[in-house]
Parts: sequence; C-alpha cells; structure tokens
Amino acid sequence: MTAKNIPNNERLIFALDVADVGLAKQWVEKLGNSVWFYKIGLELFMAGGYLGLLDWLVAKNKKVFVDLKFFDVPATVAAAVKQLNDRGVSFATVHGNQSILAAAAEAKKDVKILAVTVLTSLDQGDIQDLGFDCNLSELVLSRAKRALDIGCDGVISSGLEVPKLRQYIDHKLLVVSPGIRPVDNRPIDDQKRVVTVEQALTNGADYIVVGRPIRQADNPYQMAMTIQQQIATCYES
Repeated sequence: MTAKNIPNNERLIFALDVADVGLAKQWVEKLGNSVWFYKIGLELFMAGGYLGLLDWLVAKNKKVFVDLKFFDVPATVAAAVKQLNDRGVSFATVHGNQSILAAAAEAKKDVKILAVTVLTSLDQGDIQDLGFDCNLSELVLSRAKRALDIGCDGVISSGLEVPKLRQYIDHKLLVVSPGIRPVDNRPIDDQKRVVTVEQALTNGADYIVVGRPIRQADNPYQMAMTIQQQIATCYES
C-alpha cells in the first residue's frame, strides 16, 4: 500500500459525471461531508459553466480533478494547462506521446499532471484492435515510466496494473485508479478492468475514482460513507 501522506477521506474521488452544472451542485450538496474530492469531465465541460463549477467547488474547500484528457499539439496542451494554474485544481489528465506530456509537465505550476495509460474500458482485445502488438500491462508500465521520467506527477491506471507499477517505478508516482466497485462483482457497464476498493488500495493505488456505484445507490450518501469506511479500514490494518 502507498505510504504517501494523503488524508484518508481525500482518497475517494467521486466522478461527477452528470448532465449540467445545476445537477452537479445538487450532488455535491447531497453528498456533503462524505466526499471531499470531485472529478469533473467532458460531459460537464460540454454542458457549459465548467470553470464556474470548478471555482464553486474550490470555494467550498473541495478538491478538484479536471479530467479532460488534453490531447493536441504540445503548444496547445501547454496553453490549456496554464489556464488551470493558480485556480486550486489538484489534478488534470493529459493523453498522448512524449512531447505532449512533456509540454504539459513544463507548463504546470500547482496542478499535478496525470498521464493516461490505458483506459479501464479497454481490455487486451481492444488494445490489439487499436494496433498495439504488446501485452496490456506492459503498455501501462511503459507509459507510466515515460510519464514520470519527463515530469508528470502520476498516472491514471486500473488497479489491476498497480502492483507492477509499484514494483518497477519509484513510489513517488501518484496512481489514480478508476473502475472501482465497492464489492467484487462483474461489471454491468462499459468498464472492463475493475477492482474493489480493498484490491485497489492494497495493490498500491493512492486514489480511487468511483462514479456509478455511488450515483446509482439507493442512498448515495451512505454508499460514499461505506466506501470511506472501507478506505479507513485498509489503512488501519
């Protein structure tokens, strides 16, 4: 497990994947003190009012993860990252090759850059369909090594690949794992490489991203608190 000095209640990142800013704010109020870290992505970006929501979350002392997976020519990605500096953003995701990641790393100030390795909605067959003639876990490891070497702060990685990252890469690497399910079950959505809360943290993830299991729960607040308790239990043992 990671030994980084991260408050346990900030290790849970809620994926605020909803249709508009008004609904997003309702979710933040509903979840209250059960969630302190929010991921805001493409759906909300396209709905309008994205930066206003970002500032609103920061003003409420919430931590913010900008998950827009910047992917463009290096100069454009660098310019986008600069727009996030000094706004209270904790994380931002970047996708792409070495020059793109290097541009983002050079442009950052207080925001931490997370490189996307392989989306958790992809499996080995999908990787081959995309033209990658390699093992999925080796691809994740290769991309993570490159990201850290050129100045990124961490990566997005399924919890399944985290043990290898911890074995072969410096522990200063931040690892954020999506595709988390509170209990061990078969995925019922587009996520293919999923793990439980305990598996992800035991494998060495620093943060976990949870969306649908909380949003679709009968009592979302209680589900978030249950996950927080699972996190706390992992670090007490």
